[in-house]
Formats: sequence, structure tokens, C-alpha cells
Amino acid sequence: MSTTTVSSWRELDDAIAETSRPQDAGHAHSTFLFRGLARSSYSHIASLARLRGNFAELERHLIRNFRKYAHREAPGPTLWDWLALGQHHGLPTRLLDWTFSPLVALHFATASWPDDDALLLAVDVAAAHRLLPGRLRLLIEEEGALVFSTEMLAKEAPDLERFDALTEAEPFVAFFEPPSLDERIVNQSAILSAISDPTCQMERWLERHPEVWHSWRIPPEVKAEVRERLDQANVTERVLLPGLDGLAAWLRRYYSPGTHDPLAADGGGAMDGSDEVAVQHEGSMSTT
Repeated sequence: MSTTTVSSWRELDDAIAETSRPQDAGHAHSTFLFRGLARSSYSHIASLARLRGNFAELERHLIRNFRKYAHREAPGPTLWDWLALGQHHGLPTRLLDWTFSPLVALHFATASWPDDDALLLAVDVAAAHRLLPGRLRLLIEEEGALVFSTEMLAKEAPDLERFDALTEAEPFVAFFEPPSLDERIVNQSAILSAISDPTCQMERWLERHPEVWHSWRIPPEVKAEVRERLDQANVTERVLLPGLDGLAAWLRRYYSPGTHDPLAADGGGAMDGSDEVAVQHEGSMSTT
């Protein structure tokens, strides 16, 4: 699937509506998930892979120690609950942040780097889940769900070793809804994805399956128009990042329109942002 460059908010809004329209009687609502990148040069690379080196070998150590030192948090009974909690607080994981809301994704695409092209990615999660290995596909079909819950995933994959072992011909992607740990996750309609091989990044998986995704490039002049529409609709840091940090980020951006605030890229300016030194920061669920 190629990337389309849009020339206006109206063109983008119409394209999202057309793409998101349910295609079969089995789904009353859209089956698409969205990610927004503040710069089109950014990539869909999980934070675990940004550690470089033999990062896959570090995954179990990161999770074990996070659970050990954060045991008082008790996010839920499954490994997937702990992974969601870790992702939420900046632990390097194989997970990526998504949202059911294109407007939420567009917020993260337009809240920083006003002079750079942004990117909006949409993935048909129903189509992606038709590529699941048999046991997981049967599980979600029997449940009649669009995405997994942490409990559903744990039935077939109580740990990452058994999740990876479900792989058949090639790595698969499972999308699951994190527990409602706080208002940020709820307000952002947050969804997480996990690939069954920590060394396989979303970029590569998307290249192999062009039939399940669409993307739109948003030039700076359209980015400013989209940003104005979102602010009018109250899709802002104040709502999506509840608390004083989100309030301060909203006020900082609102009173400095058209300028790049380096703090925004680190504090919520993109669902998957980076600075000039190849370090990318999660800016939706993650608080980093």
C-alpha cells in the first residue's frame, strides 16, 4: 500500500471516513486502528529495539526486574498486564501504541514539528488478525472480539516464549486492549500491538502485508489546519494526557503556535517520535 499525500483537512477527513467504513456485516463499526507520527521520517520501531545490540536477549531481564521492583502496582494477573504497565511508564518493550481514534492519532502527529511532514497510519485489525496462527485466530473468533484482552492472550500465551512459539510461517501481530490503568489510556482509546518475534519490527511486517494498511502524508500547511481543527474539538494534551503535565504541555503549545518545542517531542508530541540523535520516544500511553 502506498502513502497518499493530502492537500487539506477535508481531503484527509474524507479519506479516513472512506477507509474506515465497515466492509462486511460482521462489524457494525470501523475495524481500523491508527498511529500518528509527527515527522514522516520517523519509524514504527518498538522501544526494545532502540536499545540496540542484542536487545532481544534483554527482554526477559527487563520484564523480570520490572515485575520484581514494581510489584506493589499489581496491574493484573497476566504477563500482558505487566507489559502494558511497563509500556505505559517507559519500559523498553516489543509493544507499540495504537488508538481506535484517528483524531487522537492526529493529535500526536500534529502537536510538534510544525515545519515537517507528518504521517497517519491506519491498519485494519480484522484483516491483520486473519493472519494469526490457528489457535489464536480460533480464540478471537470464538470470543467474537475485534482485539484481544490481556486475559484472552494469556489463555494461549501466558508468557512471551509461548507467544513466540505460536509462530507458523512468519511472525504475526496481535492487537490487545490494555487494562484501564488510568485516565490517559481510557481517553486515548489505547490499543497495543505485539509481534511474535522481538527482532521483527512493524515496518517489516507492514511491507509484507500491504493489503492491511493505509497511510497519509500530511504536509506542514495541512498539519497546521488539522491542528487548528483538533484544538477546536478539544483534542488536546489537556484531555489526552490528564494531569498537570498535560495541562502544562497544552498551554506551552497553545501560546507558542508554529514553533517547535523540543519538550513536546519528549512529552507527548508524537505517538512515536524522535530527536535528531536516533532516540525515539513513545508519546501516547508512555509518560516518558
